[in-house]
Amino acid sequence: MNAFLGELIGTALMILLGNGVVANVLLKKTKGNGGGLIVITFGWAIAVFMGVFVSAAHSGAHLNPAITIALALLGKFSWSLVAWYILAQLLGAMLGAFLVWVVYLPHFNATDDADLQLACFSTAPAIPNKLQNLTVEIIGTFVLVFTVLSIAAPASSLGALDALPVTFIVLGIGLSLGGPTGYAINPARDLGPRIIHSLVPINGKRSANWNYSWIPILGPIMGAALAAGLYSLLN
Repeated sequence: MNAFLGELIGTALMILLGNGVVANVLLKKTKGNGGGLIVITFGWAIAVFMGVFVSAAHSGAHLNPAITIALALLGKFSWSLVAWYILAQLLGAMLGAFLVWVVYLPHFNATDDADLQLACFSTAPAIPNKLQNLTVEIIGTFVLVFTVLSIAAPASSLGALDALPVTFIVLGIGLSLGGPTGYAINPARDLGPRIIHSLVPINGKRSANWNYSWIPILGPIMGAALAAGLYSLLN
């Protein structure tokens, strides 16, 4: 139960702060409106740091089904726990997204661009091209998982002290590879908030773009599997 709650709370904190910085930058009449991509990428990196730091001692701080699956593929994490971890991550992502909606509700309603509203919950491609978008998510997640595996402790835990390196990894991916798709690199991070967007009331809300939603789910899983395969080959 401690591990389940650790994953849930860590993921919720990560999404609250990560999607929170997106809302602060994109929504109208916020103090951070117009802050730009650099603010978002730094904010997301700090969000990951805090999520990993608070949950590492309790769950190993996966916070991402791609990490959980990669560790299980490598035999560093029990397959019997995979579904529970992914459920905790999804529920945590939903909770974090809901709290972002609570914090920024007046600003969501003041923003008349429905695409910007949705962007505060889930990712979307800058140029829609399903094969290209999928490839970007595979590559981004491969970089994340392979580098995380390279710094992780021998068992399934990243460890609290590894929060800082993970922060720089996410920052680097966002700055370098985040332009085409918004670098979901985490199925729960995208799916959970997309579900919340579909449920909560927002003035002028659009659909949640479910036709695209499979890409930030499948792409990270494929990238994680490839990263685990290469890591296993090298070790």
